[in-house]
Amino acid sequence: MSSRTSPISRPITIRRAVARDAKRLTRLVRGSGAYAGKYAAAVAGYRVGPDYIEAHRTFVAVGADEHGGRVLGFYSLVLAPPELDLLFVADEAQGRGIGRLLVAHMQSEARAAGLDCVKVVSHLPAEGFYHRVGAVRVGTVLANPPVVPWDRPEFEFHVPAE
Repeated sequence: MSSRTSPISRPITIRRAVARDAKRLTRLVRGSGAYAGKYAAAVAGYRVGPDYIEAHRTFVAVGADEHGGRVLGFYSLVLAPPELDLLFVADEAQGRGIGRLLVAHMQSEARAAGLDCVKVVSHLPAEGFYHRVGAVRVGTVLANPPVVPWDRPEFEFHVPAE
């Protein structure tokens, strides 16, 4: 079994992000290997601040048996309009099912908030991931230079009722 599809081997806990997580989440975004090379400028000055965490439903995945509850990934759900704004998994934690776990949690949160669909504008290297976790491509968001000089696929998650 490849490391990209191996199951979670250690217990993972998903909890609501708090203000003190802000620096760790910012480091995770800025250090993401998916944004290396030509994509680096898109996250170079990006900041996930305490104000952002308070304004949106932001959740972190932490290793339950790791010292300090190391953040392995996180997502942020914006309710109006419904959007998965951020979803990142630490490079060294990818392939353990954490992204899939975060998406399932996001869908549960969306359902609890009364949403039936959630959009996400994908980073190009993440397009395959969103297909694999059940998102449906609904369009393309055109480039917005100089911050994002490339077109990006837009997806939608359908949130089934329980």
